Formats: sequence, structure tokens, C-alpha cells
Amino acid sequence: MNIGTASRQSRLPVKTIRYYEEIGLVRPLRGENGYRDFSQTDLERLKFLQRSRSLGFSIEECRDLLSLYEDTNRASADVKAITRQKIQQVDRKIAELKSLKRVLLEMVEACHGDDRPECPIMDDLSGRARAPEGGGH
Repeated sequence: MNIGTASRQSRLPVKTIRYYEEIGLVRPLRGENGYRDFSQTDLERLKFLQRSRSLGFSIEECRDLLSLYEDTNRASADVKAITRQKIQQVDRKIAELKSLKRVLLEMVEACHGDDRPECPIMDDLSGRARAPEGGGH
């Protein structure tokens, strides 16, 4: 199948498929005309990559997972270990986002949001010192 068909069936943009080919994640054959000819196996790899990336796995993690996917003698423990590492990364990211949210909420609470130009949010973003509590805003 051509790259357009592979793109539609895998739900990946053509540009992404070309990139995956460039970095060696897929290796479609080339016809005599020079066009890519994706096999059913190539399509399965693309679908695997699409789903893996949508779950947040990095390119290198996808490379490792693809290697395990194609290894019929793989140990499921290896797959589980990679997935557990991803869960730990997600947990760290959630903690970072919660912290970020707390800071943003504090900034919003400090701002009266009225017609005056003074704004603690802008002061914080610009690195200027905040006005003392009760003074100013």
C-alpha cells in the first residue's frame, strides 16, 4: 500500500510516517518507481507506534517496545517493567502539574482583577517583588 493509505489506516500523518522511516522504526520496501510500498506488517508497526505514542511513550521507549513486540520469546516482565517506568513518569508529571496549579491559584488569589493596572500576576511573571500583604492590591 502507498503512504497515503498507510497514513489513513494507521491514523498517523504522512510526515510522521516519513520520520519514523528516517529513524528506522519502519522500513517499507520501495517499488521500482521509488515509491514506498507498505506491507501489512509495516501497517501493524505504524498502528503500534501510534497507540504507544498516544500513551506517552517516547521514541526510544517505542523502539524498545517494538523490539519486544517482534520478539516471540520475550518475557512479559520486560514489557511490564517499561510500562511501570512510564507510570512513574506520569506520576511525577502529575505532581509537577499539581504544584504548578497551586502556584497559579496563588497568583490568581493575589490579584483583584479590577480596572487598575497593578497586577501581582504581572509582577510575579516579570520577577518584580510582590507588594507586602494588605498593601496595594
